[in-house]
Amino acid sequence: MSESRLRTLRDHIRWAVSRFHQENLFFGHGTDNAWDEARQLVLGALYLPYELADSYLDCAMEDDEREYVSLLLRRRIEERVPSAYLLGEAWFCGLSFIVDPRVLVPRSPIGELIQQRFAPWLPADPARILDLCTGSGCIGIACAQVFSEAEVVLADLSFDALEVANLNIERHELESRVYTVQGDGFDGLPGQRFDLILSNPPYVDAEDFADMPEEYHHEPALGLACGVDGLDLVRRMLAEAADHLTDAGLLFVEVGNSQVHLEALYPEVDFAWMEFENGGHGVFMLSAEQCRQHQALFRERLGA
Repeated sequence: MSESRLRTLRDHIRWAVSRFHQENLFFGHGTDNAWDEARQLVLGALYLPYELADSYLDCAMEDDEREYVSLLLRRRIEERVPSAYLLGEAWFCGLSFIVDPRVLVPRSPIGELIQQRFAPWLPADPARILDLCTGSGCIGIACAQVFSEAEVVLADLSFDALEVANLNIERHELESRVYTVQGDGFDGLPGQRFDLILSNPPYVDAEDFADMPEEYHHEPALGLACGVDGLDLVRRMLAEAADHLTDAGLLFVEVGNSQVHLEALYPEVDFAWMEFENGGHGVFMLSAEQCRQHQALFRERLGA
């Protein structure tokens, strides 16, 4: 069937699945297979819910709808643009977030920890939460929804990213409890302490960054690559975290495939590595006590 003869939602999804396989697209921005990606893009383009009953998939589309969906499908195939950027929206922890190429597409496994309220690690609901390297703000905003009394700070080096984060604060009507701070690492937060610090920082090492599928190169490099071993920023965070955690505070950081580099750099440190039911890896937890205990070591190896 030629693209011009596609009439229904199901026609377009089926055609997209075939073409996605044919063109060897990569799925790593909220989906992991061609069917889910095609369904997300076709239904999202028409403001229809992903969970739409199958009976509706046989509804005929209007000419302008078919034209618009076809345009997005061609861009996904020919330009390798992630679907979230084509739709201007991504979902994280069951919440909708505005996204565009100024920020990474939300996909951190930290979302699973948020939905579990960080059990059994967190001893009590946090009063202050920091989302460091916030990007779209998805991690911090999801925390604000779960911990309804907490003050949440979204910090990032990128002014562009913070513009998107502010849009998402407004979208979720959290202006009274959530705000943004611009700065490099902890630089914009002198003297501030938090019960919970979360970070999905840039952590992709040079080799992995060079080998990433084309889809990832639509995302800001500032949010992905971070030195030869991917740990340039994480080293600094570890060296300074003790100064920004309350006595019972916890630090959770995602380092992905750079876990191997982190463990090699700090063999003396007993990182608690999180396990995930829904996929994902490379997220560690340290207590404030551990951060204080190893602070001299962390500072010593800043230039390693």
